[in-house]
Amino acid sequence: MTFRRIRILLLLGALAAAIGLTWLEQSIVRAWRAPLLVDVIPINGDDSGQAREAIGALRASDFDDINAFLRREIARYGVRQPQAARIRVLEQVHALPPDPPRDGSVLKTVWWSLKLRWWVYRQSGAWLPQLGRIKLFVLYHAPEDGVALEHSLGLQKGLIGVVHAFADPSQEGQNNVVIAHELLHTLGATDKYAADGTPVYPQGYADPELPQFVPRQKAEIMAGRLVNGAGNLVMPSSLERCVIGPQTAHEINLDEGFRQRFSDSR
Repeated sequence: MTFRRIRILLLLGALAAAIGLTWLEQSIVRAWRAPLLVDVIPINGDDSGQAREAIGALRASDFDDINAFLRREIARYGVRQPQAARIRVLEQVHALPPDPPRDGSVLKTVWWSLKLRWWVYRQSGAWLPQLGRIKLFVLYHAPEDGVALEHSLGLQKGLIGVVHAFADPSQEGQNNVVIAHELLHTLGATDKYAADGTPVYPQGYADPELPQFVPRQKAEIMAGRLVNGAGNLVMPSSLERCVIGPQTAHEINLDEGFRQRFSDSR
């Protein structure tokens, strides 16, 4: 056997192993038989003193409403467990993740995804990957008037989230909305808003069986916005005003509860 063939076989073996590990990892987290294992890894996103102070004050309890939101919502689809997620805060990481491509090129996006997964592996300091553990890198930024944060993202392959958040205690509720949104991306949930940020009807609306122009008090978590009684597009103030809609429930594999609750409406 030639060296070229050996090299091809090794590459095919590595690819098969990566596919197998990805399938196993998704099977673990999407089974809903045990709490999700979630690591929050803070990063000073703008090298500001305010972000440094916010990171120093972080506690796992700051993310309790994410667990409460998940527990409440999965129960609506037939999955009842006392704890939906075990969230821990790890030590701050000082390196910044690679920036995603700006032009939406498929090849550039694939290459960036591979670079991000390699960057995450290097930050872990472990020889072997931690299967089934969701890793959310939260970059904290000091708020600036009129300056929006970079777009956050979540990857199903690798169970990785990169979240941009405000280093302001008054923003904790909305920060957790964004974190929960990206967490659900790692489980397979898709965005449910249009290019202008408007929720897509009906899957991007709470109570999707209601007419589109009926004002909503809550937002579908993967839309991230709701249209209020004044017709304005607003972000919910906390996860108490968010729900997991039926399509998102299906995407994250809450299938048994999904079938039980919505079989009559099909």
